[in-house]
Amino acid sequence: MTTRREFLGTTTGALAGLAFVGCDLLAAAPVRAQTRRREVVVSGRRVKTVDVHAHCAVAEAMALVGMTLGAPAPPTRPELSMVTHVSERLRAMDEQGIDVEALSINPYWYKTERDLARQICQIQNSKLGEACAAHPDRFVAFATVALQYPDLAAEQLEDGVKKYGLRGAGIGGSVNGEEISDPKFDPFWAKAEQLGVLVFIHPQGSGVASEIPKRLKGNGLLGNIIGNPLETTIALSHLIFDGTLDKFPGLKICGAHGGGYLPSYAARSDLGCSTQPTQCPGGPHGPIKKKPTEYLKQMYYDTMVFTPEGLRHLAAEVGVSRLMIGTDFPYPWTKTAVDHVLGTPGLSDADRVAILGGNAVKLLGIKT
Repeated sequence: MTTRREFLGTTTGALAGLAFVGCDLLAAAPVRAQTRRREVVVSGRRVKTVDVHAHCAVAEAMALVGMTLGAPAPPTRPELSMVTHVSERLRAMDEQGIDVEALSINPYWYKTERDLARQICQIQNSKLGEACAAHPDRFVAFATVALQYPDLAAEQLEDGVKKYGLRGAGIGGSVNGEEISDPKFDPFWAKAEQLGVLVFIHPQGSGVASEIPKRLKGNGLLGNIIGNPLETTIALSHLIFDGTLDKFPGLKICGAHGGGYLPSYAARSDLGCSTQPTQCPGGPHGPIKKKPTEYLKQMYYDTMVFTPEGLRHLAAEVGVSRLMIGTDFPYPWTKTAVDHVLGTPGLSDADRVAILGGNAVKLLGIKT
């Protein structure tokens, strides 16, 4: 196990605040963006829009592992060098027509020892709760949890929801090379199901290529079915084939980046086990109870597929009620998440309202 001394870098300091807003998010409650907020209207009715995929980081927690605001970030943490003030974040939201952002922090603490991981997540969840309280009409947030210690993660999730008013958890697609479908993580999934909150899964972005051979072992013929997939595709596929979604049918899970490749090639998952049944003896939670594609409509996805055809197809595969807009802010992937939904042919006005914010409002308990 990595010790605190081994994990810490050379840079230290008492930092505070969320990385995307420098140090002034909590102190700037009265500040409002100068840009007039774009009001999104569908069928003559004002629609509340919710971005379910937006990143930030807590500087005080970063300092515990030697990270500083504005410094060149490791490959897995590029958002840490994109520091803006709260007024700039609100201005960007207003220009794009985003009313509410659901903030999440990509895990960087999965290799830390238990006490340090507990401290990092406690600081982050406290700061996230304070930030959302300072701007209740603009931000909600996902709790951070030390998933390498599933019992602790369950405790932190409950504490985050009940003590800090957070709306679920943000986790990586794997934990130190282990699949999140492994039974060792059942205490966390059980708590998420019990609380009825959303779990937002974001790929780690590091080590995926080197881990693919071992990660594609196990039930479901995954090496043949999905080839060289995104980490999200692997994670969601394991949750399906390893039986996690059967054991915890009430789970609310959202896969980042449109669920990876999975919704685009899901029918292959249905045929894989019937083609080579010896490769599908049943996962650690037992044989799955439905066709793999049926589980797709049991999960949620952001709309980061970029083209109208991509969004139309995603909606056809998983259902409109499973989709929520995402921007991946502050990464400059898109500034047109709202227009993407408004401009996709084949969607009804009711569909657009649901994707733009209706689905997220219900899942995250956002006031209308």
